[in-house]
Amino acid sequence: MLVNVGQAKTDLSKLLARVEAGEDVEIARDGVPVARLVRIDRSSSPGARFFAARGALAGRISLADDFEFTDAELDDMLDEPT
Repeated sequence: MLVNVGQAKTDLSKLLARVEAGEDVEIARDGVPVARLVRIDRSSSPGARFFAARGALAGRISLADDFEFTDAELDDMLDEPT
């Protein structure tokens, strides 16, 4: 479906209902398409993609035993004059 900007402003709620129903809507300026409204697939949200990848790097990343400082080492660093 192709609509001009003015019609899109007036009928945005109706256009969104059509998009939710699965129809793509192109918005045109002077008859030339410049944008497209498309339905968002909710299963591909950033959070869903993040959790789907959970454990994907298991066994491929390792940390050295001395990666973290001990409490005593942190205290010594904070007590040092700057």
